[in-house]
Amino acid sequence: MLGLPLLGAAGALLPIPSALRMGRTREQALLGLGVIVTGAVLVLAVVLAAGFDHDHPGTMQATTDLDWIPALRIHFHLGVDGISLPLLVLTALLTFLCALYSCFSLPKGLGPQAFVALLLLLETGTLATFAVLDLMLFFLAFETVLIPMYFLIARWGGQDRERSALRFIVYTVLGSVIMLLGLLLIGVKAGTFDMVTLATDNGSHLSHSTQLIAALAVGLGLAVKAPMWPLHSWLPDAHTAAPTVGSVLLAGVLLKMGTYGMVRILLPETPGGMHTYAPYLGAFAVIGIVYGSLACLALARQGNGGDLKRLIAYSSVGHMGFVLLGIATLTTTGVNGALFANIAHGLITGLLFFLVGAVKDRYGTSDLDQLSGRTGAALYGRAPRLGGLLAFAAVASLGLPGLAGFWGEMLAMFGSFKPAAGLSRPAYLTFTAIAAFGTLLTAAYLLTVLRRVCMGDRETAEARPVLADVRGYEFAAWTPLAALTVVAGLWPAVLLGLTEPAVRTLFGGN
Repeated sequence: MLGLPLLGAAGALLPIPSALRMGRTREQALLGLGVIVTGAVLVLAVVLAAGFDHDHPGTMQATTDLDWIPALRIHFHLGVDGISLPLLVLTALLTFLCALYSCFSLPKGLGPQAFVALLLLLETGTLATFAVLDLMLFFLAFETVLIPMYFLIARWGGQDRERSALRFIVYTVLGSVIMLLGLLLIGVKAGTFDMVTLATDNGSHLSHSTQLIAALAVGLGLAVKAPMWPLHSWLPDAHTAAPTVGSVLLAGVLLKMGTYGMVRILLPETPGGMHTYAPYLGAFAVIGIVYGSLACLALARQGNGGDLKRLIAYSSVGHMGFVLLGIATLTTTGVNGALFANIAHGLITGLLFFLVGAVKDRYGTSDLDQLSGRTGAALYGRAPRLGGLLAFAAVASLGLPGLAGFWGEMLAMFGSFKPAAGLSRPAYLTFTAIAAFGTLLTAAYLLTVLRRVCMGDRETAEARPVLADVRGYEFAAWTPLAALTVVAGLWPAVLLGLTEPAVRTLFGGN
């Protein structure tokens, strides 16, 4: 899974012989290569999931452990358990759908050669982040995704793309430098960089002061990517400027790397440090929930010139706040909710960015005031399937029971209602109440967006030209996300059955 997209990225930079194009143009052949390679990776991910021992999801499976740099005790160690498997499949799925979508809607930029190579390199780094089991290898994989995402924004993005891309890279690199110091501290003090060994030791080889320093350093680096308030300010600009597929992958996959690192590294390896910082993490999480929702409400108001892509970016700050709150509870219930919310957010927000990209392609803008003014706020009448899908994604995002967005947020609040021993229950009850209020704000801004973009006077809508409704390639790219949102909502045990035993293993079997 890791080698194939890397080989595909190298192959995309080579000239394609005419005999292999099968009558297609060079551009079509390159984009087809991206679909073939990402499709093969998705097949491998499905095979991996099918062969996974579901009776022992807390055990590392499909492992590879080779000496890489013996002098530094760094291993090329890979493996998958119930925590990482859903993220690997989600990454493979979203990258394939983005490659398929780009075949018919390639953003304007440098051309398909560089685009396909960067997309595949991004997939390699993301998959590696969720599969590696060595701290130094984790850092390298974590950093690998930055350069391709920077160029996807800077070269194929929209207005103000270069400044937004620069802000993205500066924030994440600075956070990564701090994180590297923390990872080195853990590895040097514990005598190993192996994440499985460190998780088994459960911090026993690290003093409390070492755990405090390491958890703070690593946590800050991961919090930038999460993104946690107030380290989130790079995100709205990056999403607004990014092309559609860039926004889908940024929200659907890259944001998960930060919270995954907290669960995989900080919870088992620095438990004492996390116990000290958990209330502060919970406080930042609920501030992010309310702040993100209030920012979305401001953008959704008439006359504020709110951008739909920017609004969804701020909504991610709120939704990822629930993930952080679940982690901050230090309970199996809360962490399971965080992991479920990670996957749900990837499915739903990925679909939302696809839909907003389609609206922007049709109108040439994602400005809410312009959209509601030009359409008469009647997308239901002019493109009913597109409007219906937008409504579906919006109600899934606000946490409607029966859809994927409900379970993660509910479990995170359940965990906050009864946090781990030693944490202040009155403080966490306050966090729960604030988070519950945040769900009301989420419903308020999403319903406002639906009213402005989708609803309106029927006669006005009929008097204006009918928009192109959902096209065939759009239907193919969006249907899997919509279907999985329903499946995860109606059958949450599919995910929870994987994550729950693995989370208990991280907590030492408790």
